[in-house]
Amino acid sequence: MKKTLFVIVVSFLSGIAGAFFYSNISVDPTDDNDFVFASNEYKQSQTQFTSDNSRNIARESIENINIDFREASEKATESVVYIKTMASGRSGDSFYEWFFGGGSPTPRVSSGSGVIYTSDGFIITNNHVIQGADRIEVMAKQRSYEATVIGTDPSTDIAVLKIDAKNLPAIEIASSREVAVGEWVLAVGNPFNLTSTVTAGIVSAKGRSINILKGNFPIESFIQTDAAINPGNSGGALVNAKGELIGINTAILSKTGSYAGYGFAVPIDIAKKVVNDLINYREVQKAFIGASVIDITYENREYSPDGSTNGVLITKLYDDGAAKEAGLKEGDMITRINDIPVPNKTAYDETLGYFSPGDKVTVYLKRDDNVISRQVTLTNALGTTNLIKREFYSSERLGADFESLSPDELKAYDVEGGLRIKNVKPGLIERMDLTEEFIITKVNGEVIDSAQELADILQGARGRVVVEGINQRGVKGYFSYLF
Repeated sequence: MKKTLFVIVVSFLSGIAGAFFYSNISVDPTDDNDFVFASNEYKQSQTQFTSDNSRNIARESIENINIDFREASEKATESVVYIKTMASGRSGDSFYEWFFGGGSPTPRVSSGSGVIYTSDGFIITNNHVIQGADRIEVMAKQRSYEATVIGTDPSTDIAVLKIDAKNLPAIEIASSREVAVGEWVLAVGNPFNLTSTVTAGIVSAKGRSINILKGNFPIESFIQTDAAINPGNSGGALVNAKGELIGINTAILSKTGSYAGYGFAVPIDIAKKVVNDLINYREVQKAFIGASVIDITYENREYSPDGSTNGVLITKLYDDGAAKEAGLKEGDMITRINDIPVPNKTAYDETLGYFSPGDKVTVYLKRDDNVISRQVTLTNALGTTNLIKREFYSSERLGADFESLSPDELKAYDVEGGLRIKNVKPGLIERMDLTEEFIITKVNGEVIDSAQELADILQGARGRVVVEGINQRGVKGYFSYLF
C-alpha cells in the first residue's frame, strides 16, 4: 500500500529557514526497502570482484580530483567571509505592538556568508541574510569588522556591504553563462556556524525558476547544484573547479530546512550587474523593453507563429514603450536578444538583467512565416533612458542617515514620497524608537522628501505629532508622539 509524504520545501540558507512550497510524492515502502538492500548487495559484490588494477585506477582518479579541489578550495575560502547579524525585536506579533512598541525586547542573532568582491572591502551577500539587521559584523582574515549596507535588491536577493579594510583577497570571477550542466562546482560558506566549509558537487541544472524572490520585477534563473549546502551558506560562493566565482548560494530544496540534495545560486553574471549598480548608483539600473511576454507551452503553442515553443510570446505592448516604438507587435515571438537565445521567460528575464537603460539591443523575432530583427533602445521603469541614482541624506540633528525611495518603490508602495531610515545613531530618531529600514512617508499629513524637511518639522514640533510610514514587512501604519 502506498503512502503519501509531503517532501519538498524551499528554504533560504541563512540562520533562520522558512518554508515556501511543497508537492505530493507517492512512495512505496516495499520498493524503497528493495532498493536499499539491492544497493548494499551490489556494493559488496563490487568489493569482492574488484581487481588490484581497478583499485589503482580508482585511487589515481580520486587523487587527481582532490588535487584540483584543494587548489580551488584554498583560493575560494580566502575570499568567503562569515556574517553575523543582530536585530532588535519585540515579543508581541500584533499590529499594535509592532507599530507602538508593545512587548518585551527580544534581540535576534543570525548568521550567513559573504564573498569579498573588491580588495578595499565591498562584500556580496544575500538580501535575506542582512534584512532587518540593526548591526552587521563581518569576520575576514581573523578580524571582526562592522559593516555598512551599501544597497540591496530583493528582486535578485543580492546585497552589498562595505567594511573598512584594505588588501583583502578579492575572489576571481568567471562567467556563469559559460558554466555547463555536469560541471564540477564547490560551495563555500559557513553552514551551522561551521566557518570555511567546502562541499563538492556538480551543476545539475541552469535557468531554474522556483518562485521565491520578492520585490519588483524579480529575476529567477538559478544555477542548481547538488553540492551540499545548508542554513548559513546563504551569501556564500559557488565556484568552479578553478576556484572562480560563478554564483551566490541562496536557497535549498529540503523537507527539514537542511540539505536534501539540491541547492540554488544566483548566477554571477546577474549578481555582478546588480552589485556594480548598487556600488555606483545605490540603485539597480533595470532595463525594460516595454512589453509583456509569456512562455510558449504545448497548451498555447497555437499562438506561436510557427507552432514551436522555443521563445517567448509578446502578449501586450505598452504605450510609448521601447518595443512599440521599434515596431514589435503583439503575437511576435522573441527568440534571441543580440546573440543570446531566449528559449523561455526565465532566460528572457535573465538576459534583460544584463543591460541598463539606454542600451541598444537587437531583438530577433518570428512573425508569421518570417524571421525578422528590430533594434530596441531599452528604457528604465519610467520609460526614459536616464540612469536613476538614489539620493542619500545625513542629519546630525536627527541622528541617522536617510535614502530616498526609488520610482519603483514609490509605485509599489503607492506613496507620493518617503525616506528610508539608515544607520541610526544616538539622536532624535533613536529616542522616537524608529528603527533602520522604516520608511517615513508623512509627518502630520505632509509628504516627506528630504532629511532637512523632516528635521525642521520634528525640531520645531510642539504638541501631537503623527509619523506615517511603512515597516519592513511592507505594512503601513503610524506612530503618535507628544512633543
